[in-house]
Amino acid sequence: MAAALEERSSLVAGRFRPRRFENGELHIEVQTTVEREHCLILGSIAPPDEQLLATLLLAHTLKKEGARTVTALLPYLAYARDDKNKPGASMATACVAALARASGIDEVVTVDVHSERAKGLFTIPVVSLSSARIFAEAISRYDLRGATIVAPDNGAVPRCQAVRAAAGMPPCEVPYFEKRRTANGIKHLRFIGSVGRQAVIVDDILDTGGTLLSACEKLKEAGVDDITIMVTHGLFTGDRWKRLQELGVKRIVCTDSVPTLPGIVGSGIVRLSVVPLIAQQLCAFAKA
Repeated sequence: MAAALEERSSLVAGRFRPRRFENGELHIEVQTTVEREHCLILGSIAPPDEQLLATLLLAHTLKKEGARTVTALLPYLAYARDDKNKPGASMATACVAALARASGIDEVVTVDVHSERAKGLFTIPVVSLSSARIFAEAISRYDLRGATIVAPDNGAVPRCQAVRAAAGMPPCEVPYFEKRRTANGIKHLRFIGSVGRQAVIVDDILDTGGTLLSACEKLKEAGVDDITIMVTHGLFTGDRWKRLQELGVKRIVCTDSVPTLPGIVGSGIVRLSVVPLIAQQLCAFAKA
């Protein structure tokens, strides 16, 4: 979806039409006059390849048609995890960052970008909206203020601290795991800190669930019998993540930052809306 901001400082819905040629190539037609307008593209990069290309083509077309600025409001920013410079391997985050700039995008707004390293690979501004308040409300709803907020790794500690603060929980050291990446996936090693019998794991993405499965196994060994998982982006790839409930996971709370896959929402999975975050950003955009 695209929106154009008129000079009278109000948002209007723009129109465009995506279609594919018979050979599968994507084509975009903008059906709204955007010359000298500030334009905003809204939509998650999921599924990643198709939606990434559509977003880039739309941004490029808007600029070609005279848009003054283009902001991409992408609740889920795909490819943000491929942010490490490893010999002989792709670094997709940097590639996407370069493509975004080359396509005419002036700013990216997302929800809980994967890491500061990923954010730093962009040469255009990246604003990361925090889901902490959304999860704080879930902590209150499910009476989890007495639970231990746990980070699956050291990098997730600031995310956990933000949730604790938003929930009004007293400041304390957030326990976390040391982890190692192996050929079979993530393996959690030493647990740093202490945990009670009730724990809440806070992370940004649940993809196949391998990382969270490893963390839950360690928590079970530590005597935790009541686990809640809170993740911003619930991708739910494959079937492996379904084993989480066997490890004492009482509920999985995620946002609706990506489209719901058929058959995913059900017992034990709670989806919360990011609309309040998006609406707040749209209001700020309209007033800018």
